[in-house]
Amino acid sequence: MSMIPFNKPYMTGKELWNIAQAHAKGHLAGDGSFTKLCNQWIEQRTGSNKALLTHSCTAGLEMAALLADVGPGDEVIMPSYTFVSTANAFVLRGAVPVFVDIRPDTLNLDEKRIEAAITPRTKAIVPVHYAGVGCEMDAIMAIAAKHKLLVIEDAAQALMSSYKGRPLGSIGDMAAVSFHETKNIISGEGGALLVNNERFIERAEVIREKGTNRTLFFRGQVDKYTWVDVGSSYLPGEIIAAFLWAQMEDADAITKRRLAMWHTYHQWFDEAERAGKLRRPVVPAHCTHNAHMYYILLPDLARRTAVIEQLRVADVHTVFHYIPLHSAPAGRKFARAHGEMMVTDDTADRLLRLPMYAGLEERQVEAIRIVLSVL
Repeated sequence: MSMIPFNKPYMTGKELWNIAQAHAKGHLAGDGSFTKLCNQWIEQRTGSNKALLTHSCTAGLEMAALLADVGPGDEVIMPSYTFVSTANAFVLRGAVPVFVDIRPDTLNLDEKRIEAAITPRTKAIVPVHYAGVGCEMDAIMAIAAKHKLLVIEDAAQALMSSYKGRPLGSIGDMAAVSFHETKNIISGEGGALLVNNERFIERAEVIREKGTNRTLFFRGQVDKYTWVDVGSSYLPGEIIAAFLWAQMEDADAITKRRLAMWHTYHQWFDEAERAGKLRRPVVPAHCTHNAHMYYILLPDLARRTAVIEQLRVADVHTVFHYIPLHSAPAGRKFARAHGEMMVTDDTADRLLRLPMYAGLEERQVEAIRIVLSVL
């Protein structure tokens, strides 16, 4: 059998037809008919007041930072166990990410540590829904309300997941989601900004259109458009949206297939967890997840390294995840950690991610099972 990759971009079969249709319509720049379909789908599935497709989740986070009006000296609370874009979006505005440790169960931002990290300079809290499992949003929203802070959900991994029945990405003031090729629903590169707080909607449209009121012009609300605010070009091209629309139409089937694979992994590792060989993911009863990833936590770095090598020899590609941002060179330069980061550091050494994509075949899953059965 050939190598089993960690990820392989999945195609439903409709993507190329949609792209041809976009070309036939003669509109390949941003905000064409497929972009509108994608925006409407996100709004319907999440309940967000406004969804704006972007060229990446990073772009969505950068837009959120602009909308939050963070600037030099402001502070933004977030986990260190996250992708660099979570921090960079605010560093670009001159703000200081303040890292707080994560929970040992879900690996999400530890809501019990947030309040102690708040200072007069704090402007926002950025919870990251790791592996598509929701942070404790009720507690986070209560803290934000008490201290008059914004909440910006990094829901890059969390589309089609929920917390207490509420779709992730719809709870904070704003959220960003990803359609990168490693995510469940993909467009290669791509993302979206979800605006839940209505006071940010009009400005979000302006920022996304290079700081112009072009969107109002196309809706006939102004007779010409002009430069009215800061902004940049955050729109994806229509080819990206056409590809994405095919994925959105098949989103339920994709999620169902991934969940079946996730539960297969979870069942495999039950005995090993009870034997103390590893720890499986934890999903609280009040959360539903989208099977974005399946990971295991091994006893230590040496054991993880050995398992990765065992799997590599068997042509199974597995990976660990983030290098904590607080220990990165730029993290030390631009950010600071509040308190100890023991869970973050421990998780970074022990976590191993297994192959997970909608196109993974049964024979490949069985091959992975055979290799893992010796753990």
